[in-house]
Amino acid sequence: MSIGATLAAARRRAGMSVSDLSRRTRVREPVIRAVEHDDYAACGGDFYARGHIRAIANAVGTDPAPLIDEFDSTWRSTREITAAEAFGPGLPLRTRERRRVRWTGVLAVLVLVVLGFAGYKFASGVNHGRHAAAAPPVQGGTARATTARAPSPTATRSAPPATPVAVQALAPASVAAFGPAGTADGDDPRRAALAIAGNPATPWSSDWYTTPDFGRLQAGTGLLLDMGRTVTVTSVRLSLGASGSDLQLRAGSKPVPAWLPQVASAANAGRTVQLRPGVPVHVRYLLIWFTRLPPDNAGTYQASIYKITVEGRAG
Repeated sequence: MSIGATLAAARRRAGMSVSDLSRRTRVREPVIRAVEHDDYAACGGDFYARGHIRAIANAVGTDPAPLIDEFDSTWRSTREITAAEAFGPGLPLRTRERRRVRWTGVLAVLVLVVLGFAGYKFASGVNHGRHAAAAPPVQGGTARATTARAPSPTATRSAPPATPVAVQALAPASVAAFGPAGTADGDDPRRAALAIAGNPATPWSSDWYTTPDFGRLQAGTGLLLDMGRTVTVTSVRLSLGASGSDLQLRAGSKPVPAWLPQVASAANAGRTVQLRPGVPVHVRYLLIWFTRLPPDNAGTYQASIYKITVEGRAG
């Protein structure tokens, strides 16, 4: 019997529906159904597939160890993409390039500097000689006076300073729940738009988990903002339902984890948090990514957002 068939049979013996199992494990229903049919693509990688198998097996009262061994021998990918690879810090993207200084280039720059300085001194000496030769002769011990003309007003008028483009609030075109595998497994996707509605009584909330680190089932959860076009983002301000979360601001040109590098972060955030990239980022997609959840009133852990304000420039 396969892994999926074993888990499905155990669930039925336990008298649980897929919805019951989802509420108990915090694994989304589409993922549970896929696992029961031995389809692990929705899990987002081997790392998460093992976590889902372990959580489901424990919930339905069967031993997860042989199932995970079978997964590793039958379904394990040739090369695993881990959570650290998918959601590791992405900025700067190139931190190890050009570490070695080419001394040939340095010497060439020094030679150019020396030659430039020598040319400048030579030109200065020639111009000084020309000015000395053009000086009026002295007659009777008195130099002829010359009348200097005042510069015209046109010549002295300076150009007006350029007016900087004002930073303004930018409205997202859409909001989607986002999980480790992208928009396919985000928490509470139907209520994602409530995160920008501005009503603290009706926020978007993540699923609840038994520990701040998502019960060790996944690396995080969050919301993806599609700005509708490429914009320049200077800051993102969040209004949260509870204090104590760790979160990141990720930004990029494609709505997939590998193309959303981290640009700002906050640890143990309060109810209002401002995330500012080190430099303005020119992107279309923004990801609010929780890596640690705050406690809720039920003794579990859950994040919520009711307002997101993006500031920057259009284009």
